[in-house]
Amino acid sequence: MNDTLIKVDGVSKKFCRSLKKSLWYGLQDLGSELRGRRHGGNGQLRADEFWAVSDVSLELSRGECLGLIGHNGAGKTTLLRMLNGLIKPDQGRIEIRGKVGALIALGAGFNPILTGRENIYTNASVLGLSKRVVDAKLDEIIDFSEIGDFIDTPVQSYSSGMSVRLGFSVAAVLIEPDVLILDEVLAVGDIGFVIKCLNTMRRLTANSAVVFVSHNMQFISSFCTRVMVMKHGVTLLDSPNPAEGIDRYFALVKHEQQTSGTGEAQVLGLDLLVNGEMLTGEEPSIPQGSPATAVLRMQVNGPRACAHASLFIMDETMVPLVCVPIHDAYSQMLCLPPGEHLLEIPLGIIDLNAGKYSFVVSILDANTSIGLARVQGLRPFRVFSDRTQWGKIVRPAVPKFRDIPGNISPFSG
Repeated sequence: MNDTLIKVDGVSKKFCRSLKKSLWYGLQDLGSELRGRRHGGNGQLRADEFWAVSDVSLELSRGECLGLIGHNGAGKTTLLRMLNGLIKPDQGRIEIRGKVGALIALGAGFNPILTGRENIYTNASVLGLSKRVVDAKLDEIIDFSEIGDFIDTPVQSYSSGMSVRLGFSVAAVLIEPDVLILDEVLAVGDIGFVIKCLNTMRRLTANSAVVFVSHNMQFISSFCTRVMVMKHGVTLLDSPNPAEGIDRYFALVKHEQQTSGTGEAQVLGLDLLVNGEMLTGEEPSIPQGSPATAVLRMQVNGPRACAHASLFIMDETMVPLVCVPIHDAYSQMLCLPPGEHLLEIPLGIIDLNAGKYSFVVSILDANTSIGLARVQGLRPFRVFSDRTQWGKIVRPAVPKFRDIPGNISPFSG
């Protein structure tokens, strides 16, 4: 039996940058449809139009979860809205079998004047559910949302987080769909509520075909059986290996090199040795757990008598994750006199999580701490792993079992 629940064939959607022209084009398209012509014309772009989604195709069966990733403006949400029937494609065909549940813009449909309790009933009626069904699950929804005493307060007095939590709770408790569409729905509340959401989503996705949009690669790695990477409305990659899709996503991040300081020192180059071999290519990929060495070439100019240097590893948001102060044999900051220096700096095991990284080199005057040179965005590289774990550092450990008095060790006998 064919259990394909979502079939998208060559779907495209265009928008117009000008509001006035968009309204005029909309009237033209409406007139064309009334005359039995194709919606959106024959594929040509009119003035100020652009393709938000271009020629996207996919199939998804029950039990599969497609992670849809890409940077802002990639066309992810536009594709989800077409799948949910909120907007029509200009080209292509979408076929969906079964009941559709969409968690997009949670809480956006709440009436600010009504209370949280009243909005639960209103949202349920939109979903086609009777008051009797909601009555049976009302306490469960309120408990899940953790709104507590605010449930009978007008929603206009809620924080944005409270509105989103209530919206998620309504959808999570009441929806039992065949097709589930999720758009950044796990970015709600504190860590305790996120864990509760994760467990609920695992239950919902077990018997559904799921399309899941998130910028959190840990969620993508944990949930998804496939990953589609989009850029400017075009599919760059559709892979059954989530790790491959995540690595391609990180490859889209651009690290620009920036230099500051007095100019009395220069970074002449930085290379990476991994497993004893020099890495080549603009953005090489390093297997997680590989030993690495940085090879730093730098110049210190006079009249500075001594300079100190430090190396930092930054993530894609330029947050420093690893600091490597360059020491001498006595664990003191190494004094670098004027001249050119070539340093091999052991980095140890690369136990960073899957992602994109780069180096920052900082050179300071040893006496005054004046910044002689600071260069960021050096030697960008990617760390590849079969699974994106939680946390920035992934350090597997083999525990040593110790006997507990009165218990039998699993390794004894």
